[in-house]
Amino acid sequence: MSRELSLAEIFQLGYYWETKILLTAVRLDVFSALDGKRRTAPELAAKLGVHEPALCLLLNALVAMRLLSKEGEFYGNSSAADTHLVRHSAQYIGHLLLLHDAEWNNWGKLEETIRSGRRSVDRHVFETDPELGGNVLAVLHRIGQQSGPDFARRLQLSGPVRMLDLGGGAGTNAIAFCQVYPELTATVFDLPATLRLTEKTVKEAGLESRIALLPGDFNADALGGPYDLVLMSDILHYQTFDTNEALVKKVHGHLAPGGRLIIKDRFLDETGTGPAWTTAFAVHILVNTQQGGCYKTADAMRWMTNAGFASASELEKTAVVQGLKT
Repeated sequence: MSRELSLAEIFQLGYYWETKILLTAVRLDVFSALDGKRRTAPELAAKLGVHEPALCLLLNALVAMRLLSKEGEFYGNSSAADTHLVRHSAQYIGHLLLLHDAEWNNWGKLEETIRSGRRSVDRHVFETDPELGGNVLAVLHRIGQQSGPDFARRLQLSGPVRMLDLGGGAGTNAIAFCQVYPELTATVFDLPATLRLTEKTVKEAGLESRIALLPGDFNADALGGPYDLVLMSDILHYQTFDTNEALVKKVHGHLAPGGRLIIKDRFLDETGTGPAWTTAFAVHILVNTQQGGCYKTADAMRWMTNAGFASASELEKTAVVQGLKT
């Protein structure tokens, strides 16, 4: 049995102050202004073009949050801020935080959405701000480079596999699979604007001869093939139940006999109350997409069965589902 929350913990859940302080600091690029230097509040205010007394309050809060340090009147970055929040750092994650800040007003409409059931968003921020979308994909690609090879190995492929990475973004998974399996070739299918980044990452990996790029709308356009393996990673939560079911059926037609469909996503458990992060993510999808949703692994297996797959199974709990074609 889980323990009851204390009153202090309930209050902590309700405080969004520190979140907005951090997001504002990233938007102002405070941490880049302190890169390798210690500056006073007036110096920072002049460099950033902001109001010094107000900035001072923000800086002091960042010190208390352990993102900055302060010696006398001089502020400097913590080691974590230097690593992750300075714009030119190879491990900069600020673009993801800027995405969260861009979605801030949508979250302010949560009550209205719950009351009415009507969503206030007609387009995802990636569509309204393609530059931010590209930057976020680049950050996710860098993070995914660490986990992608392990995921590829867990699928235990062999031989000359023809793979389709559907909605493959920066090509993170296609690159990882090619690196793990020397005989595998891949096609990354995504929107033309996204594939400009994919082309760059594939070239950086030296895999132009093994990874092809196919532009289009995967709900409307032909997918090529046939393929031995189709991967759908983190794309279905942006779509409706019916659209996903139709896409799974479409993929079945592009698989070779004996082919596999792997769906990797953020699935809810059967009760809908876990995993905890995914339950919050489901609310995020509610307020930040026009029609997306979080689904259960049972939903994905139902789509596969209805599409004609010979078998459907959950490979990793609330994370990976597989369909096998005869």
